[in-house]
Amino acid sequence: MSTTADAQPAGPAFTAPGTLTPVLTEHWGEDRSWTLEHYRSVGGYEGLARAKAMSPEELVGLVKGSNLRGRGGAGFPTGLKWSFLPPMDGKPRYLVVNADESEPGTCKDIPTILANPQALIEGVAITSRAIGGDLAFIYLRGEVAHVYRRLLAAVREATDAGLLSTGFGLDGAQPLRIVAHAGAGAYICGEETALLDSLEGRRGHPRLKPPFPAVAGLYGRPTVINNVETIASVPAILAKGPDWYNAMGTERSKGHGIFSLSGHVASPGQFEAPFGITMRRLIELAGGIRPGHSLKFWVPGGSSTPIFTPDELDVPLDYESVAGAGSMLGTRALQVFDDTVSVVRVVARWTEFYQHESCGKCTPCREGTYWMRQIMLRLEAGKGLPGDVEKLEDIAGNIAGRSFCALGDAAATPVLSGIKRFRGEFEAGYTTPARELFPYRASSILESAR
Repeated sequence: MSTTADAQPAGPAFTAPGTLTPVLTEHWGEDRSWTLEHYRSVGGYEGLARAKAMSPEELVGLVKGSNLRGRGGAGFPTGLKWSFLPPMDGKPRYLVVNADESEPGTCKDIPTILANPQALIEGVAITSRAIGGDLAFIYLRGEVAHVYRRLLAAVREATDAGLLSTGFGLDGAQPLRIVAHAGAGAYICGEETALLDSLEGRRGHPRLKPPFPAVAGLYGRPTVINNVETIASVPAILAKGPDWYNAMGTERSKGHGIFSLSGHVASPGQFEAPFGITMRRLIELAGGIRPGHSLKFWVPGGSSTPIFTPDELDVPLDYESVAGAGSMLGTRALQVFDDTVSVVRVVARWTEFYQHESCGKCTPCREGTYWMRQIMLRLEAGKGLPGDVEKLEDIAGNIAGRSFCALGDAAATPVLSGIKRFRGEFEAGYTTPARELFPYRASSILESAR
């Protein structure tokens, strides 16, 4: 059995990272990039081969040493999460991959599965070996039927090729079975315990913690739950070594990630870069704000993260710096809004989304999102009542930190940060419709819609 040190590639395995470091996205545009044949032609499954020569403890230690952090939003250290599983007791343990991507603005995991599913399959195999599992689940949104079919085909290809035939389970000698499960389409199932309930055939509701999934997760057994991008990042770390990964990023946010830039930029898209890149640089790479307009506000991690303005363009996009500036990096869903956009209109759409997706289990979220939606629609229509803005602050303040899961916080955040940054626009909703202050056609990115 080799040691973790033996698992390091011989000689230089990397070059100094540049502005962009395509790893998961490197071959997205190539012909039939989603096939096993293509993936193996560019070095795919070298990481799994190396992992099979290592013990589970060595694998966990290697991922810990890489400082890979979860890509689902919280940024929790991946190797540390794996190490939380209790000692093996002769009974099953599971890996569950969260592919239930649905927050407004978030669009990295579905494209990854569409263009490079074998990276995810290889990552699932390596992770399953590390935790001693021989059954893994990938929970995907059922609406993306074409992606689901591609994922099923990728699992079948890897299985038929014998890549998953041995090396897994409690004794490290079992075949690995990967189940691709299509969910029914509920944002709440992106919350890990609601996902587990849905996977078990129940309605997706968050569970009370503790016990945490690492102790009692799927079917009451120890379970690791990780995001698609997290698991898909593991093979390159095995193939190139932790030192390669640690050469990128910042002191505490190591490595690279996919930054999804959308909205009012000339060329929106996916930019895979080391952590620490700034929004100013990403906007430059995207061709700048669309001609004739200027940046008004943006969000660094999707609709659930506090709003930033041009004042924060030079904040390094890593977990610590973004938090220090008053927001969250989240899933790196960077939405850009120019000077034609009504903040009230944007927050109203987000509020409608969260109200619709609330599972209704807890009172603050169930009732609070309903009333926030009513008030936001009044303000958007220019029919706000005296005190509506203060009422919004009060309701959102009673949701944040008081709901059963993070969906309540996600709903309250854009309301509170929107009022903090653009209170005047909210108060204008007492008398003037948002469509008059900011004609909606002017915000369209399609010339034909203006």
